Amino acid sequence: MTIAPEQPATFGSGGAEPYARALRHEGQLQLVRMAGAAGRPASPPSSGDGDEPFDVARWSADADAADLTTLDHETGPVLDIGCGPARMVRAAVDRGLTVLGLDVSPTAVAMALEAGLPVAGGSVFDPLPREGEWNLALLLDGNVGIGGDPTALLTRCAEILTSTGSIVVETAPQASLDDSYEAHVVDDQGHESATFPWAEVGREALHRHARRAGLRVAQTWSVDGRTFCRLRAR
Repeated sequence: MTIAPEQPATFGSGGAEPYARALRHEGQLQLVRMAGAAGRPASPPSSGDGDEPFDVARWSADADAADLTTLDHETGPVLDIGCGPARMVRAAVDRGLTVLGLDVSPTAVAMALEAGLPVAGGSVFDPLPREGEWNLALLLDGNVGIGGDPTALLTRCAEILTSTGSIVVETAPQASLDDSYEAHVVDDQGHESATFPWAEVGREALHRHARRAGLRVAQTWSVDGRTFCRLRAR
């Protein structure tokens, strides 16, 4: 008998599936650190909305003014990695851009498809359509933390871009923060997910990960307390 390899845990999945519950009911989520890179005890995160729970309703709402700056002057095609309910996909569609959202959550993908948005299920580390043809890859809402290894994630993103494409990363509020750890998600009803790898990266620390991935930070800007960096090939 052949046993399929165990799939790695992803944000909010497993256990009582709090991410899926929160998406459907617009509840709140708290990311709880299990063990920091420096051996720190379990604690709330310092990225995303800081020590406050994630407001999932914002992920399901229309893109706000800060979000929309990431699409300024963009011609597409755009890949939104970890798109959730796909507010950025909708924003790109509204601008007439070719776009695809990508998410590992079946619930997030189902919600986006129900809204008529172009979204696919899966990981950015899986084989993707249009490899090498994407002009913009988005890593917003802390998604540079996917997989717990920002350098590996940025390296993969660089592989799927055109030679002149870029990656827009939303960074953690603390500029020097650079931490990888195991975490789980808890919703406001106490439902817990399985443990998964995650990371937080500030704008200063992002330079190091970009350099290791063969990229450079070409632009940095802040809107409404959120900071974004555009990465291009070195």
